[in-house]
Amino acid sequence: MEEVDVELSITLIPGAGFHQKHLGFEWGPGDLSVYETNYKLQGPRSAGSPFVHIVRRDEDICSPILRKLFNESHLIFVGLQKIKEDMPSKNKKSQFVSISKNYRSVIRACMEELQQNAVSTQNGSLASQYGDQVSILLAIELIWNLCEVLFIDAAPAGSLLLQLLDWVRLHKSDVDAKAREVLQSDSPTQHQSYWDVVISLVLQGRMDEARQVLSKQASLRAESSSVFRRMDGLLQTMPIFNVRASGHAFPKLVKNVLYFTPKSEEIIYSTSSMNMFLGPRASPEPLDIILLSAFEFDLHQVIKDCSIALNNWWFVAHLTDLLDHCKLLQSHNLHFGSNLREFLVLEYASGLFTHHSLWQLAVDYFDHCPEFGRVYLELQVERVPLDTERKAIKVLRICEDRQMSEQVRSICKIMTKRALRNNRLGSALSCSIRAKDAAFATLFPHRFLQDYSNKGSFTDLDLLDNLGPAMLLSDRLTFLGKYREFHRLYGEKRFSEAARLLLSLMTAKIAPRSLWMTLLTDALPLLEQKVVIFSVDQTYELMSCLEELNSGTKDSNLTDQDEDIESTKTELLRLALARNLTMAIVKEGTIET
Repeated sequence: MEEVDVELSITLIPGAGFHQKHLGFEWGPGDLSVYETNYKLQGPRSAGSPFVHIVRRDEDICSPILRKLFNESHLIFVGLQKIKEDMPSKNKKSQFVSISKNYRSVIRACMEELQQNAVSTQNGSLASQYGDQVSILLAIELIWNLCEVLFIDAAPAGSLLLQLLDWVRLHKSDVDAKAREVLQSDSPTQHQSYWDVVISLVLQGRMDEARQVLSKQASLRAESSSVFRRMDGLLQTMPIFNVRASGHAFPKLVKNVLYFTPKSEEIIYSTSSMNMFLGPRASPEPLDIILLSAFEFDLHQVIKDCSIALNNWWFVAHLTDLLDHCKLLQSHNLHFGSNLREFLVLEYASGLFTHHSLWQLAVDYFDHCPEFGRVYLELQVERVPLDTERKAIKVLRICEDRQMSEQVRSICKIMTKRALRNNRLGSALSCSIRAKDAAFATLFPHRFLQDYSNKGSFTDLDLLDNLGPAMLLSDRLTFLGKYREFHRLYGEKRFSEAARLLLSLMTAKIAPRSLWMTLLTDALPLLEQKVVIFSVDQTYELMSCLEELNSGTKDSNLTDQDEDIESTKTELLRLALARNLTMAIVKEGTIET
């Protein structure tokens, strides 16, 4: 949390001096929390206020419909990053326009679904929430479409005018419904919306339709027919830009500019138009200010105002990313080391990481932030709650793919401990191997051998049979892998290979000394075979291991019964070794003869 060093009030507390109140805040990706702190100007520091107030929470991330917006726009974003820098500018421009339209298509699809839900739901508060979301998406699509026309497509002046007229018609579509209502009424000229329809059609450049509506009034008022004829003539002769014509093109902007504005005065007229429609006392809405900034070609102000006005980072992050690919934001860098595009994408992705499923989308956004993306990803990954093993494996795979070794070790340790608590030795061993954690890996052979001695067989055979180079992570793990290999060879009746491996585990000191008696006991069935398995030299080595084991310090924890069992095993081994030695000498002597 951080603190705003702004004095709110000073209160006098007897005997304690003055107290200054400050606001502390934490602006997280999902909400803004504010809390109050107190400082004594004299004496020791006082305790802070225990109250934390959530000023703003991002509820959009919890909406199932808007999650579709996040998911589908993620695919568009990833596709945009794949456009090659060396592609010809003409080809890139058409692709950028297409991508912009795809973004708007996704916005409109979500908007339509929200509208349907608002109509169908019986819950009043939910309908109101849907309505608010529709209003926001309408504004977003309006701004995005204007930016697409002015900056991304950036057609020549005449074509631009037609595109701006289309923009007005698209986002002022209620004119058509009003016109139908007026024309279908019993007395169109007396309808309250008659002149609104006429003016709207003229402002949209739809002269023929405006003339059709005016003709209703002209036919009813003979005394004013000359006035209407002049109006009709003006509308009929109004010059409209023709894309095929090679003559002079109309300058930019819409409505007032369509009729009055030279190109050099477009900004002045966009401002004066807004002032005229608002009146002297009304103040412009945030949407009006954003649109005006766009008409003034102030992209950075558009992005700044949208960041303040909108309730999440989705719009500004994706629009800025697209504009950056169009090379329209290259000159604007932030003072703290990241450019505007990366800053907004990082903020948006951080917000996604607070959601239980959308966090996976955020990874791709971080991947495409070359300066700070990896640092953000490393910090955010550590905060993902590993609720299930499936989720933990997903996070682990993400870290492994990006060589994030510290995070891999941390996640694997968590998974290892969880598996051990549930007595899932195989999963625990697998996780410790993935973490390349020798300390953890050393703990498992003893647990596996305990399990083997209790059950008479190994568990997780697939894992043990396929340890491969991982068994070199620790000596104990090497022993476990080799010991399992001995059992496999024995099971396949490859007795000679099994005997050599068993002996090497002791002579090479791979097996812990505490397990030698277990290995020597495993040698008994081989010593008692009808055919000689251990050679003379191998038998002598086994005898040496047995004597070395017996000459060592006795385990003080053994009970009398345990000592009797160990003594019995020793005698059986000596008899078996003596018998095998006799048979091996006879066999080898016979071969020499």
